[in-house]
Amino acid sequence: MRDCKLFINGEYCEAASGKTYQSIHTGTGEVVANVAQGGAEDVRRACEAAQAAYEGEWGRMDAPSRGAIIRKAADLIMERLPELAEMETLDVGKPITESSNIDIPVSASYLKWYGEVCLDNLGETIPVPTDSQVDFSLRQPYGVVAGIAPWNFPLFLGILKIGPALAMGNTVVIKPASITPMTTLAMGGIFAEAGLPPGALNVVAGPGAEVGEALCLDKRVQKVFFTGSTEVGRRVIHLCAENITDMSMELGGKSPNLIFADADWEQAVAGAVFGILLNNGQNCIAGSRLLVEESIYDDFVTCVADKFESLRVGLPMEADTQLGSIVSQQQFDTVMGYIEAGVAEGARVVAGGASPDPLPHPNGLYIRPTLLADVDNKMRVAQEEIFGPVLVAIPFKDEDDAIRIANDTPYGLGSGVFTRNGARAQRVLRALQSGTVYVNCYNAVYPTSPFPAWKQSGIGVERGLHGLLENCRYKNVIMDISEQPIGWFGG
Repeated sequence: MRDCKLFINGEYCEAASGKTYQSIHTGTGEVVANVAQGGAEDVRRACEAAQAAYEGEWGRMDAPSRGAIIRKAADLIMERLPELAEMETLDVGKPITESSNIDIPVSASYLKWYGEVCLDNLGETIPVPTDSQVDFSLRQPYGVVAGIAPWNFPLFLGILKIGPALAMGNTVVIKPASITPMTTLAMGGIFAEAGLPPGALNVVAGPGAEVGEALCLDKRVQKVFFTGSTEVGRRVIHLCAENITDMSMELGGKSPNLIFADADWEQAVAGAVFGILLNNGQNCIAGSRLLVEESIYDDFVTCVADKFESLRVGLPMEADTQLGSIVSQQQFDTVMGYIEAGVAEGARVVAGGASPDPLPHPNGLYIRPTLLADVDNKMRVAQEEIFGPVLVAIPFKDEDDAIRIANDTPYGLGSGVFTRNGARAQRVLRALQSGTVYVNCYNAVYPTSPFPAWKQSGIGVERGLHGLLENCRYKNVIMDISEQPIGWFGG
């Protein structure tokens, strides 16, 4: 069993209260870590250390030196890939092959990119109608920023907070989800080994109601980066309003995946399955609403159901497991409750709908990939984020009907379109109300690709250059070069 401590001011330490809690591997029910439980006093110390680092060595460091440290940290992540992948799997319950082949290397690649695009200024010169003055913009770091990350992709979503903030010269206090803290806490030591000055990165694990709220309310924090549910996002907005603290947030989703009759069959089936089942459906942009043209609806649903039934639900640490365990008892109960609600509202279970029999482990939390057919878009399972391996299938008549159904949701994070008709793809992708649209693919991620949030799915942009700039304040400068007095005092 691992002993996980907080990371504050360049050192691992116990929580000020001395409290600890246990991290449970839901694949087997075993305790895998004893974790220091941070609180408001630990947040205060972390923010104090971050402010000192910003006013000190890290704040004075030039961009090339910052970039070198960040790239070194990315290299160290890859050197420790087996260990970090095991931590991620034990914490989240995702298959070890997913952690090893996706989560850890993708996190390192993003961090490497942030280190490579580490520039002092990303400003511009602005034309003005006079030769006596010049106008130019600067982008400067906020100072201390806070990151609050969720439990579904702990390392990756933690790096999306840490990497760009450090690249642009900020210092960071990050709170991982309390149930999946291990890899984020490990980042403290990795960055220290890479040469990051003490205080530039601090990691405080603990309950959101204590650690998260204290971070949002600390006056040293100049911006909050939050990823999580829309419900908690609303609370973060209220807390940040206290100090008029800037914020960027990526929240929930209920993404439609549109399958037209002219789509490539195998490509569309694979997109439907991978679109929902990456990380057991515990994915904010998961294509959780499968919209299928009526002429192929029955056959397509049957084919997807067959694929679901063929997948192996097993122990997360086994190499041939394709779907692991659900992250917590609370989330397991939530997902099962939605399946029951869908059936009660008239949906038809065509795959899954229950735990595997027998269970991969008697103490584990497992749900077979579930497909609910003949769903109406007004049902709860079509409108609310389930965050589990549950796909709902909805038929549509034509292109206009597909767009209407797709946009009939409060969320606007992502969507998918499968068609061979290029003109149709162009029409539909423009009509869909979502920040990301996948065409003939799903769940593709690249460091250079921005990830905007529409509607109740968030505020701002993550990833790519646009996401990098979310970590800077924008400053405009108007400079007179005439050496002459202005206004009433001019000649």
